[in-house]
Amino acid sequence: MNDMMNVSSSPHIRSKLTTSAIMFVVIVALLPATAFGIYNFGMNAALIIVICITTCVLTEFIYTKLMKKQTTIGDFSAAVTGLLLALNLPPSVPWWIPLIGGIFAILVVKMLFGGLGQNFMNPALGARCFLMISFTAKMTDFIYDGVSTATPLAEYKAGNAVSTFDMIIGRIPGTIGETSVIAIVAGAILLLLVGIIDLKIPGTYIATFIIFIGLFGGRGWDMNYITTQLAGGGLMLGAFFMATDYTTSPITRAGKIVYGILLGILTGLFRVYGASAEGVSYAIVFSNLLVPLIEKITIPQCFGRGGEHI
Repeated sequence: MNDMMNVSSSPHIRSKLTTSAIMFVVIVALLPATAFGIYNFGMNAALIIVICITTCVLTEFIYTKLMKKQTTIGDFSAAVTGLLLALNLPPSVPWWIPLIGGIFAILVVKMLFGGLGQNFMNPALGARCFLMISFTAKMTDFIYDGVSTATPLAEYKAGNAVSTFDMIIGRIPGTIGETSVIAIVAGAILLLLVGIIDLKIPGTYIATFIIFIGLFGGRGWDMNYITTQLAGGGLMLGAFFMATDYTTSPITRAGKIVYGILLGILTGLFRVYGASAEGVSYAIVFSNLLVPLIEKITIPQCFGRGGEHI
């Protein structure tokens, strides 16, 4: 009877999925994009992936040991960060780029702010933006079939023709994990089926982006233009695997919709009016910073009202 009187802190309804189980499913969902990236770009892509994952895991392990905290690498979150970072890097970057990026992602963005659940932005994208600003030439040098070339989005923005079919299957230059829409969607379907994510954020994000470029892209509702924008760059990878990060996305139902709309508008602004043909990483990181405000204005109101004080 005494045990029934104990009151625990919320949440009172708990999911059977542990953090490690969720992260493991995310890793499995990323395997199609990872495997295709290695197939498309060769062993240098595999080396970058290994360096990123190893650096992230070791950085978190060493930090927890030095700070005399419980080791947290067993939850696989560091491995997920390393894999996502690698998939957002060009396959031609030198080995020290993923090394610096991995340390920045875990140490600066994640651990110094309290670890998993406390970081204010997606660690992998935070590191990618840091690398883009610090080593712009290295991060925008795309080599495909031994030739340095521009990404299809950059070619399309310059007025050159691109193959939408090649963009969908992945026979294009780009970062390691963003080229094949088929591989990314296959992994996203797994996340949806298992219930790790739902369509509120990615669905709203993609729909808003389509509407924005249809209205302001300068080409109307040209389906070839819209398809190229959807299949090019990191939109699909970002929408399903990074914008949906539990820590850096809203938890309220209305907040997820607002968040997705903001992502779509920002990505459209960066791509249509920005100097770069991309913009997904900056859109997600900027939106991450606004999540506390989004949750504050979308928090559900309680029913009823309190009694009068006598």
